[in-house]
Amino acid sequence: MIGSATPVEQTALLLVDLQNDFVHPDGAYGRAGQGAVEIAALPACLAPLADLLRRRDGWVVSTQFTLVPGKGGEPMISPHLRQLRPFLARGDFQPGAWGHQLVDALQTADLSVEKIAYSAFYMTRLEWVLRKAGIRRLLVAGIVTNGGVASTVREAHVRDFDTTVLHDGCAAFTREVHETAIAALRPVCRVAGIADIIAEIEAS
Repeated sequence: MIGSATPVEQTALLLVDLQNDFVHPDGAYGRAGQGAVEIAALPACLAPLADLLRRRDGWVVSTQFTLVPGKGGEPMISPHLRQLRPFLARGDFQPGAWGHQLVDALQTADLSVEKIAYSAFYMTRLEWVLRKAGIRRLLVAGIVTNGGVASTVREAHVRDFDTTVLHDGCAAFTREVHETAIAALRPVCRVAGIADIIAEIEAS
């Protein structure tokens, strides 16, 4: 598929949940032994594209999964997540904390949006800030492919954003799950590689 006609100035790299608590060895998932080599490699893979967009007046937008502190500081955790990730505790994914922040290799985002569910659009201000910024094209990357990435891509599609998912810019906890999720997104959006997008932007 040929590249998008949308100008770089209206294009954003949308980084889904690439936070210290997910990716860094000292984060909540790392301390619990929950990780994957493919996930750990993503920041370095995506940094050249993020840097190029910054140089060309494009956008870098980060979504941050958030556990909202409730009474006494205890995080509000959905029952399904508590069952899946019983290690999550007070201070994990807390707004303003180190673990909640975008990983250093991809700093600094032009826009950041807290999210509380898989989709970055669900009950957040993401669509509002994208429209205000004049962003029409989304290059979606992050984790996990079958969760936050897939949910966000599908919602971007129904909101008529020009959406591309970067197949080598996202990952899941197994390669098989990742590939199945990417295949399921092909009818919904463009699927492209990081190098392809870099080449298109440099040629524009």
